[in-house]
Amino acid sequence: MTRDQGLALWNAARRLGKGDVIVEIGSHQGRSTVVLGSAARTVGAKVIAVDPFVDGKLFGGSPTRQRFEANITAAGLDDVVELVSGYSTKLRPDWDRPIQLLYIDGKHDYWTYTDDLLWSEYLPPGGEILVHDCFSSIGVTLGTIAKVLFGRRYAYVDRATSLARFQLRKPTSADRLRTLAQLPWFFRNVCIKVLLRLRLRAVARLVGHDSPYDPY
Repeated sequence: MTRDQGLALWNAARRLGKGDVIVEIGSHQGRSTVVLGSAARTVGAKVIAVDPFVDGKLFGGSPTRQRFEANITAAGLDDVVELVSGYSTKLRPDWDRPIQLLYIDGKHDYWTYTDDLLWSEYLPPGGEILVHDCFSSIGVTLGTIAKVLFGRRYAYVDRATSLARFQLRKPTSADRLRTLAQLPWFFRNVCIKVLLRLRLRAVARLVGHDSPYDPY
């Protein structure tokens, strides 16, 4: 998560009011949770962090959950952040609490991401949805094309690198054009990822990416 992305999360939480609820899907070790929770505290809002903490090398499992809980405690946010351990796709159908801000940074395949977008049914009209790795992850971008560019429920607003912001409202033609305008940046990111995996970092520098890590 970059500084600009953290600022986008902070500002979104600061736009809420007393008693409002943020749902974060995918918390990992809690960096974004701390940003959201710190901002939420200033306005009297709460954060519900949803993460299954799956065991295994890729996701971290129990040790990651322990680091998450330690980071929340160290930030003094135990009274602001509520952890709900479970799969977002399994929790959603039985959810019964309204929310005012949705942040999606869960599994990045098309099917999970588009299912996570359905958490928006608990948002008020005009509610904001923030999506990490949008126009950077293939699965998330394909889901955005299907549900935002060609959909009727979400309108693209802006992005901080790969952190995109949408509103729960019917998109206008201008909204769709703004979404379409992000696709060249997405194709650039895919090319950079391919170059990095081929160990062609020098070539990636030619398109402005001087880092061993994927563009985020």
